[in-house]
Amino acid sequence: MRVFLIGFMGSGKSYIGKGLATLLKMEYCDLDLKIEEKATLSISKIFEQFGQEHFRLLEQAALHDTLMLEDTIISTGGGAPCFFDNVSWMNREGLTIYLDTPAELLAARLRSEMEHRPLLAHLSQDELVQFIEEKVESRRHFYEQAQIIWFQNHENQSDWSSLIEKIQARLSDPGKI
Repeated sequence: MRVFLIGFMGSGKSYIGKGLATLLKMEYCDLDLKIEEKATLSISKIFEQFGQEHFRLLEQAALHDTLMLEDTIISTGGGAPCFFDNVSWMNREGLTIYLDTPAELLAARLRSEMEHRPLLAHLSQDELVQFIEEKVESRRHFYEQAQIIWFQNHENQSDWSSLIEKIQARLSDPGKI
């Protein structure tokens, strides 16, 4: 079984993915790290040197390579579900979970790493929340195709018990996936 975590950058896909993998006794895979390893370049360098279209092709190839993984939590990039019908593919090949996170919480998490994120590097602090709101809204159609939607807020961002219960219920009944 593969569990794909989707959501906007800063939603905690990597952090939560590692934690869930430990708690559920599963393996963990960060799709962006797999892309960087295979390309021997950082995501920002791939964007800078080859553009977004090339990156999205690398991302799709890395995503399809996850078919070799079993019992793995996979953190995807924020845009991964939005290209090449990737969200439908993930829904067919595993369980998808959308980490739905308010723009203000995303901005608070992303402020310190803006220069390392290609889509944010050119923004001022004031432009960040507006950019996030607009980008999340443009991707919402893809994100909300996930089989589980878990809304995060300041109170539950460290309490994953309800999310774990939902995952375990789905994993115990593969017919629901």
